[in-house]
Amino acid sequence: MIRKVIEIVDGVARHPAYRLSEPIQFELCEGEQIVIIGPNGSGKTMLVNTITGRYPLLLNEVKYDFGQYSHRMVCENMHYMAFRDSYGDHDSNYYYQQRWHSQDVESSPLVRDVLPMAGNEDTESLYKDFAVDALLDKQMVMLSSGELRRLQIVKALLLNPRVLIMDNPYIGLDADTRGQLTRLLKRLIEERGLQLILVVSREEDIPDFVTHVVPVNNRTIGGKIERRHLTEKYLSELCETSTQLGRLPQNVDNSILYSNSVDESSLIALHDVTLRYGSHTIFEHLSWDVKRGERWALHGRNGSGKSALLGLICADNPQSYACNISLFGCRRGTGESIWDIKRRIGYVSPEMHRAYMKDLPAIEIVASGLHDSIGLYVRPRPEQIGTCMDWMRVFGIEALAERTFMTLSSGEQRLVLLVRAFVKDPELLILDEPFHGLDTGRREQVRAIIDDFCMRPNKTLVMVTHYPEELPSCITHHKIM
Repeated sequence: MIRKVIEIVDGVARHPAYRLSEPIQFELCEGEQIVIIGPNGSGKTMLVNTITGRYPLLLNEVKYDFGQYSHRMVCENMHYMAFRDSYGDHDSNYYYQQRWHSQDVESSPLVRDVLPMAGNEDTESLYKDFAVDALLDKQMVMLSSGELRRLQIVKALLLNPRVLIMDNPYIGLDADTRGQLTRLLKRLIEERGLQLILVVSREEDIPDFVTHVVPVNNRTIGGKIERRHLTEKYLSELCETSTQLGRLPQNVDNSILYSNSVDESSLIALHDVTLRYGSHTIFEHLSWDVKRGERWALHGRNGSGKSALLGLICADNPQSYACNISLFGCRRGTGESIWDIKRRIGYVSPEMHRAYMKDLPAIEIVASGLHDSIGLYVRPRPEQIGTCMDWMRVFGIEALAERTFMTLSSGEQRLVLLVRAFVKDPELLILDEPFHGLDTGRREQVRAIIDDFCMRPNKTLVMVTHYPEELPSCITHHKIM
């Protein structure tokens, strides 16, 4: 008889806010590797939170049977690596721009301080597989989003759980690291009997070792299906969204941007720029010129300095004032404030997503983009609320306006932050890994919005992604870091 490692029969959450449309039927049997797949906001996270016991059931209980070698506590046998965990540990003291402030970096713990010493062969092998040994002497706050991702995966695997649940495990990883992760997980399945439950929003992120798929849509859990019986077309359809998008709002404040003339002057100019922290050099002698109206894709491996470069441009990094940088025709440090710079930039990044722990209504998160604050510290005027709603309609998320940010799914949160980047109709749009957590349908929709936005005269784009297929068609230039 096949052992059922995890089983839920007619599961209904005690709290009404966490109930799915129908009672949950779910099982993970011995030897299975499961993918939970579905569009953003479909209920995938609710299902996982029920599996892990975070959302207790009303009548029945989740049944666990981890076998004869199981640990005494359920939490020792099962580890959940949630979406936010990809950006590091939840730290209430973390703030946006912390990564670039040297006074904080000096007191930040090293990677080796948060990892056990490599005292056995398995640990040493894990460190080598993910190139963690090269990160041991770096401050935690200085890690890129991809490096943080690698570190969090290593920390999860060092716990040696019987069942590992991972939310979008491949996001933020370059192609080499994605391949390393797949090979490592496959080896742990074969050698340790590890079982995986992966939560994904893209059919491309289903590794070949997966045995079964559980579709989720409209807060309904579908039946478990053997992977070998599914076509790629069917898997793609599981991630599609039917949301209708709105038209781009017409700008009333900067009508000059919609004239027929195109300004070909430099918008971003960096000359012989070097960025160091102590003995660690991020990059050196970097020069880069971006003309108004150009659309750039920024490429490079995890840790190559892409986000650091964007931090200099946005003036988040105080070292930007010691570098030869010009933005919007003004030399950095000639009297402009950080707010003069930011009012002309729309920006989203993994760091921003991590920093946003404010449980405010989504409409207020969007409105914070008008004032470049992390949280809403200036009450928006009625006409500004109207602008925010217009842009939420463009992205098809107007129904989320009054939902609080922390109750949204990770993909819905990312959409809200994307709207925040567009809401002031910026001259310069900087999108650092903008599609993290978005399903296939949403990615295509947002790509179309970016293309439409950049069709407007004098709109400039800088975008970072590790997935070439995510790049919008409007891209005109590429830069390798």
